[in-house]
Amino acid sequence: MPSPIPVAVLGATGSVGQRFISLLDNHPWFKVVALAASDRSVGQKYSQAARWILDVPMPDYAKDMVIVPASTDSVQAKIVFSALHNEIAKDLEPQFARAGMAVCSNASSFRRDDDVPLLLPEINADHVHLVTQQRKNKNWSGCILTNPNCTSTGLTIALKALDDAFGVKKVFAVSLQALSGAGYPGVASLDIMDNVIPNIKGEEEKVEWEPRKMLGKYNNGKIDLADIQFSAHTNRVAVTDGHLVCASVELTSQADPQTAEAILRDFSAASSARELPSSPRPVIQVREEADRPQPRLDRLTGNGMTTVVGRIRRDPILDLKFVVLSHNTIRGAAGGSIYNAELLVSEDLL
Repeated sequence: MPSPIPVAVLGATGSVGQRFISLLDNHPWFKVVALAASDRSVGQKYSQAARWILDVPMPDYAKDMVIVPASTDSVQAKIVFSALHNEIAKDLEPQFARAGMAVCSNASSFRRDDDVPLLLPEINADHVHLVTQQRKNKNWSGCILTNPNCTSTGLTIALKALDDAFGVKKVFAVSLQALSGAGYPGVASLDIMDNVIPNIKGEEEKVEWEPRKMLGKYNNGKIDLADIQFSAHTNRVAVTDGHLVCASVELTSQADPQTAEAILRDFSAASSARELPSSPRPVIQVREEADRPQPRLDRLTGNGMTTVVGRIRRDPILDLKFVVLSHNTIRGAAGGSIYNAELLVSEDLL
């Protein structure tokens, strides 16, 4: 890049906002020029307003930045990374798109919109071209791109490799989701200690629908949803970071575990997404140990961007079953949005 692209973070003091700030430190393409948060933080230095909860230091560049309101009058950037809550994002994100900014969002507000890309560049980089249709439909010069629910992320990447090779017909998935997925302060300690919470509001619907859009075909300015049936159970567990999903799949063509393992191990991103700064290397790592992947041991594989798969074996009811791990606040949130922004730039769609 001849000069850094100015970017901003909305919802900068929250847990995902902090992850954005950490991952954008010394980014080769992007320079953070504004941090925006709620009214109670506006006017304060970031180091005063944010209760830093990550296990890496707060970047020096952010400490003395003064928090500004989340408005188009206060934020002047080409790309806006949104860590806003859904109800706020629904109103604010279109304002930034109308003002000519590219909004890379973690919120679910627009994921189901026909002209909004739901992106995992490793598997559906061509979907980014939906922004051209979006600009025509909305009559704005900016755009909104979304990344999926953090539980959908790793599961869908693994399914893409299997679907390309064998065809996927049905998926039964049980998630064990980390506490950081609930934000901060998140789940009360007395609710989660010595416990598993077998319901996360809205999560099952997302996991059952979002992969169908991401695995669908880009067709003349729209997405034809993948013809795959999903059933999901979502659970909150006492793990800090890293969502684990136990999945069983029915395939169109039969595959033994050894062949499926080779397909997953060899999967690579499309050329347009392969060499971006945040590209996962490798896209999928297969663990052969009987008790892996584990969140504590494997979530930072590939700097938290790699999907880790293990326990690939025959399923006595369907065809194959396996375990998938993805870092929910890196690959499934902030890192994913940054990866999406890199793809937008590389495709000359900014």
